[in-house]
Amino acid sequence: MLTPAQAQERCEALIDRARRAGAEAGDVVYLANASESVSVRLGALEDVERSEAEHIGLRVFVGGASASIGSTDMGDAALDELAARAVAMARAAPVDRFAGLADAALLAHAPFPDLDLDDPAEPRPQDLRRLAQEAEDAARAVPGVTNSEGAGAGSGRGVVALATSHGFSGAYAATSHSISASVIAGEDGALQRDHAWRSARFAADLPDPALIGREAGLRTVARVNPGRVKSGAMPVVFDPRVGSSLVGHLLGAITGAAIARRASFLLDRDGAQLFDSSITISDDPLRPRGLRSRPFDGEGLPTAPRKLVEGGRLTGWLMESASARQLGLAPTGHASRGGSGAPHVTTGNIVLEPGCVSREALLADIVDGVYVTELIGNGVNGVTGDYSRGAAGFRIVNGELAGPIAEFTVAGNLIDMFAAMVAADDLEIQRGIDVPTLRVDGMSVAGD
Repeated sequence: MLTPAQAQERCEALIDRARRAGAEAGDVVYLANASESVSVRLGALEDVERSEAEHIGLRVFVGGASASIGSTDMGDAALDELAARAVAMARAAPVDRFAGLADAALLAHAPFPDLDLDDPAEPRPQDLRRLAQEAEDAARAVPGVTNSEGAGAGSGRGVVALATSHGFSGAYAATSHSISASVIAGEDGALQRDHAWRSARFAADLPDPALIGREAGLRTVARVNPGRVKSGAMPVVFDPRVGSSLVGHLLGAITGAAIARRASFLLDRDGAQLFDSSITISDDPLRPRGLRSRPFDGEGLPTAPRKLVEGGRLTGWLMESASARQLGLAPTGHASRGGSGAPHVTTGNIVLEPGCVSREALLADIVDGVYVTELIGNGVNGVTGDYSRGAAGFRIVNGELAGPIAEFTVAGNLIDMFAAMVAADDLEIQRGIDVPTLRVDGMSVAGD
């Protein structure tokens, strides 16, 4: 894997080759990662895995048409061939009047913000095994846990570099560390499983592995001997680890590509009051050590914090340059690049800001409802907003959790769900999308 400086130099070299081969414009992205993981099960080492990958991708524009091509070979001869083939492909491709690089006036310029994403610590395999073992031991020590699906620990490092033919060049490195545990509780045909998992940029920011393991064990034991729930309309409360998916559906609906295709349930709702005025959703790609932080986007534009929903009101779309041109708007610095193809939209660190009531108060007036800890399937229509997913969790009776339930469905329409959403004050920053406990009244629950 190249260093950020070496990767940046390779990207610039490939852009130069593409211009000499006849490209009118173009960009190059370099993506590389190396990771190592160790897993244990029932106290024994189960697997040690290491992977390394690197890829350089070239996109060129000729006469209004574009083509992209990639390679894992970074040598000079390979780059010469890559540039020539990409230009030949573009000359045979159809014209796309919306494709093209971002406006040069919008590009980010060095020095880029230092987001502290690169942890110098490199844990050894024996260190990862110890972390995994501590997590599994703690999970198996929880009374009621009868078996283990294993625990794991891993670390990785990646490098991203981008160069364009109209003046942008940048690169950065980022690391990741993770610990997970998954165990089983119950006997015979009444088995239940659950897990806990945490990830961080720096190893020092991870919780104690025993805490992760104990969380996995307690979650699993709480699910044993689930009952059924009767069908009807009732309040549904989403645990933070599944409530984040509701924000994910919002993000998918406000991408410029979805709006340009007229394939979003939020079409024509720019600036609309979607949520209660207490709801604010923010995007911060510049959070130090953030899991989704980055100093520039996939087109070389600067990234910046932004309120996606403020006071319950949608503030606009998330766009890369192509969809922005289709909509007659400006790109928002949310472009992301894979190894090939055109940029797509990706957000930074998303947070649904905490409300003013405790989790206990959020549940207090619910006479009969459900608390969802797991969602199953993908029954969400991004065009209509219709929502229907299998679920598991707990009954809520007179404001208290009243035993596990499973094999039920929660359904509604995302427009109505957003309007009814109430947030508790128990936000914790753990993932790329973080939300507190969320309550949505009036949903349809299908059980017995």
